[in-house]
Amino acid sequence: MNFCLNTQLSFPYKFAVVSASTSAGKSIPMANSVRIAAAQMTSVNNLAVNFATCSRLVKEAASAGAKLLCFPENFSFVGDLEGESLKIAEPLDGPIMKGYCSLARESNIWLSLGGFQEKGSDDAHLRNTHVLIDDNGNIRSTYSKMHLFDVDVPGGAVYKESSFTEAGKDIVVVDSPFGRLGVTVCYDLRFPELYQQLRFNHDAQVLLVPAAFTTVTGQAHWEILLRARAIETQCYVIAAAQAGKHNDKRESYGDTLIIDPWGTIVGRLSDRSSTGITVADIDFSLIDSVRAKMPVSKHRKPAEFWNRSV
Repeated sequence: MNFCLNTQLSFPYKFAVVSASTSAGKSIPMANSVRIAAAQMTSVNNLAVNFATCSRLVKEAASAGAKLLCFPENFSFVGDLEGESLKIAEPLDGPIMKGYCSLARESNIWLSLGGFQEKGSDDAHLRNTHVLIDDNGNIRSTYSKMHLFDVDVPGGAVYKESSFTEAGKDIVVVDSPFGRLGVTVCYDLRFPELYQQLRFNHDAQVLLVPAAFTTVTGQAHWEILLRARAIETQCYVIAAAQAGKHNDKRESYGDTLIIDPWGTIVGRLSDRSSTGITVADIDFSLIDSVRAKMPVSKHRKPAEFWNRSV
């Protein structure tokens, strides 16, 4: 376990924001810094086994003083066979998610659960849903992955996520004790306009990128893309990753990272294929300092500049 202390475009999606508050409705004050953690794991096609792994990692994070633990995409299940994910998909009030809500409440920790197989609008589709649970065990917000992985990976397999997944249409930010969170999932990482929207139009301070990158794309692009998103938005990036062989057909790259607004890696496991957590502190004064010294938000061209006729 590791301990580590441009352009503005029109975007045709809806926007949702959720505020962090107490049961009395008062806002939760933020300290100058707060400790968070990101997990790395190898999910399999067994809900109970994955829950046991997540439970152990939650206890490690809580013992390390983390107030938020971020899990990777498909944390609760990775199927061996085509159609398995559809069979186990549940609504958010089903027993799978209730178990994770109880886990958050019992450990007094927020959980970022990226890539839950939420039941879709019909039996042929699910939603790839990022769920945020607070330390009382309440679901604070959900985001459905909007960019679906329909890709012929060079030297790898062919994927068509849209064949069984409904694409989301809403941008989601969440006010929390860890700053204003911009919520995304995996393949979204390749679309910088989403992160530009989260930062410059919706004031995100921390970007959540749970993922299950392939070994081919991860080796080529994972760290580069994450550091680019951190630098161009001047946000912390928390990228929890699936790692290693899930079955005979599927393997994930791993390399869970926490990156600060200057693009410096401040959290990383020593083994990109292992199961564990990495811990870092979100320093709000660093966010303010980076943005003040390089005020890109003031220098950006307005939408009208780019939309004007040539």
